[in-house]
Amino acid sequence: MKITEVQIKVIKPKDGLVGFASLVLEDCLYLSSIGIHTKLNGTGYRITYPTKKVGTTDLDIFHPINKAFGEELEKEILNKATKIFEAANI
Repeated sequence: MKITEVQIKVIKPKDGLVGFASLVLEDCLYLSSIGIHTKLNGTGYRITYPTKKVGTTDLDIFHPINKAFGEELEKEILNKATKIFEAANI
């Protein structure tokens, strides 16, 4: 699958969360609410996929099931986010 668009929304940092990403796959599927967090060691960023709490259970909304594709998503999101964060001095 080809990532055809990545958008980053910067937010006021809270508990390590600094923004959200959305992306379009092959001009056909829109995925949003991908969290962008600072890493615990303070060097760089990591992403989290959205979940929904139902009772005491957290359900995954979506996530990659293939390691290579997950790494590609992370690379595309973090490359764009890093440029935006650097430009905004975050």
